[in-house]
Amino acid sequence: MSGRTELPAVWTAPPAGRVLVFAPHADDDVIGVGGTLALHRGQGDPVRVVVMTAGTGGDPDGVFGADLAAIRRREALEGGAVLGVSDYAFWDYPDGFELSEEDVRQVASRTAEEIRAGGPDLVYAPWKREFHLDHHNAWRVVARAVREAGFGGRCLGYEVWTPCIPEIVVDVTAVWPRKVEALRKHASQLRYTDHVTKTLGMNAHRSLYLPSSSRYGEALVRLLPERKA
Repeated sequence: MSGRTELPAVWTAPPAGRVLVFAPHADDDVIGVGGTLALHRGQGDPVRVVVMTAGTGGDPDGVFGADLAAIRRREALEGGAVLGVSDYAFWDYPDGFELSEEDVRQVASRTAEEIRAGGPDLVYAPWKREFHLDHHNAWRVVARAVREAGFGGRCLGYEVWTPCIPEIVVDVTAVWPRKVEALRKHASQLRYTDHVTKTLGMNAHRSLYLPSSSRYGEALVRLLPERKA
């Protein structure tokens, strides 16, 4: 083995089936897999998004005050509507905290219940090595939950802040304008970070693995390394 990275698989369309997405914050689903979710909805797949935290840490200047949690819920629903997604759950856990093992156990138990109740075929969540604390905590919780639930479907990790070495690249060129429009709905977060340009850069780079006519791709890896993607 030379250690050379293998080429990722290319999906021009995601596998059909029921989809469950875990997003640490209200915009992470759009940044990570917004195009993929639009493709799922375009082929008639049910999509449910669980936003795990209230996201109140996303206002370092205190501009929005006590209204931020409600604002971020509204932005999530408006962004989801652009992608064709309307089924959202908001768990409103606090963000920006180190989780104890007991915290992980409790939230993973709730997550496992969500998986059992929804009967998804595909689960998407942040990938293991995300730098952002809340993103990595979401991986810890979901990885434990899929094992606890005995989930046998596809478990795929997406990138938000930290680029992965992709195992799958989804061609989202056709729905890219909708992803951008959905991101722009998260105005409270765009006040602080230009997520549109940042995400454009990441997704444009992924087009290296796509046909020359394609411009944007979303990268995925196995959520659990020991399982097939």
